[in-house]
Amino acid sequence: MDYEAILLEITDNLAVVTLNRPDKMNALTAQMRAEVTHAMTHAARHARAIVLTGAGGAFCSGQDLGDSSSTGRIDLERTLRDEYDPMLESIYNCPVPTIAAVNGPAAGAGANIALSADVVIATESAYFLQAFSRIGLMPDAGGTWFLPRQMGFAKAMGAALFADKVSARQADEWGMIWEAVADDDFDAHWRKRAAYLANGPTTAFGAIKRAIRGTYDNTLPQQLEMEAHLQGDCGRSRDFAEGVVAFMEKRPPKFEGR
Repeated sequence: MDYEAILLEITDNLAVVTLNRPDKMNALTAQMRAEVTHAMTHAARHARAIVLTGAGGAFCSGQDLGDSSSTGRIDLERTLRDEYDPMLESIYNCPVPTIAAVNGPAAGAGANIALSADVVIATESAYFLQAFSRIGLMPDAGGTWFLPRQMGFAKAMGAALFADKVSARQADEWGMIWEAVADDDFDAHWRKRAAYLANGPTTAFGAIKRAIRGTYDNTLPQQLEMEAHLQGDCGRSRDFAEGVVAFMEKRPPKFEGR
């Protein structure tokens, strides 16, 4: 597929999906949402880790309010169900690890797209903004689900009601994201993190994702049963065998992702 609103690069087991409308702060259009959904699904079949980032000085400013195909007398319910939901699910349910490399402002749906990734790494100059109430809306694109889980009920409610900016440093301190990184180090840092995931034990990473997410719905006995089942899968993988041999031989393991 030829993309117009995003870029997709796959190299050395790593896919990088770049929102590519820098003149619009990578604001989301219907076309971009469809392209991200397609790229995530395609990349998951050909890479062992995926990074989602933005071109230019912003990650994503949210919905493009000037997009004639998405605004005007927009049916917000239909747009969310038919366009946003598939995109978010392609990120959140991705079978390989995902990183949101937040290189600048992440506002509205853009903030919540970032939070749908497994790990969020942000440059210190970035910020997250639930801007919805400023135009008479409530957070969407998964915001009401992600925010309480990742920053706590009180912070989530305040962020949604007041629509205040949350700096990357605050987000780091509150546990909303994995880490905030100095601007000068940001690109090299997220690439190093991504390379680690792209060359790691993919079966184990997938099991980690399922188990940690399952804890919100499971009782302790159910979670223990899930752990046993998933660990059994990991124990039958070639990467586990390689990991043990490498440990015994005192060398770095060479994981194949299976």
